[in-house]
Amino acid sequence: MPGLLLGDEAPNFEADTTYGRIRFHDFLGDSWGILFSHPRDFTPVCTTELGRAAKLAPEFSKRNVKMIALSIDSVQDHLAWCKDINAYNGNEPTEKLPFPIIADANRELSVQLGMLDPDERDKDGMPLTARVVFIFGPDKKLKLSVLYPATTGRNFDEILRVVDSLQLTAYKKVATPVDWKPDTSVMVIPSLPDDEAKKLFPAGIFTKELPSGKKYLRYTPHPK
Repeated sequence: MPGLLLGDEAPNFEADTTYGRIRFHDFLGDSWGILFSHPRDFTPVCTTELGRAAKLAPEFSKRNVKMIALSIDSVQDHLAWCKDINAYNGNEPTEKLPFPIIADANRELSVQLGMLDPDERDKDGMPLTARVVFIFGPDKKLKLSVLYPATTGRNFDEILRVVDSLQLTAYKKVATPVDWKPDTSVMVIPSLPDDEAKKLFPAGIFTKELPSGKKYLRYTPHPK
């Protein structure tokens, strides 16, 4: 099945959305971007996901991240569904969310991007889209891909945390350890020599002593 691999450039597709017709690269501009797919409109898990994504939209915007969703129904269905999503969030039931939703009724884009879930089908036996998350950098290349089955909702707070990690590690020679949170210590990448690391990280480097004697666990405070 076609799909995207890390480092692949996002296809510059055209699509109809709740914000009108877009060309993907023009939509992204110089921003980071998140494209996330949903199995179907007017479904329970998808409604909770888009509701949470809408609430977090200001946080993604602060990070220069443009959000765009995809579902396999029409624009008119999307607009009606947005009313339910806004009502679910306790807001006025308007037809727009803070980000567009792509209409992919014929599943062409879902097939191109490898988003279909072979185990989940609609009443006509057609496969539904899985819960895919693609994060693209300003260079339009894929930085992260996560694939959930249709039955498992995503954690958008985790997606926000991942964006923080991707943006930090794109510009600093560090990696983020397990359960990392913003403003906590990070790890110096193994390829960086100690002398260069000391110059880059004046706040200091702490090395965890290990039985092997190898000094590869090097921590430094979150670089600003």
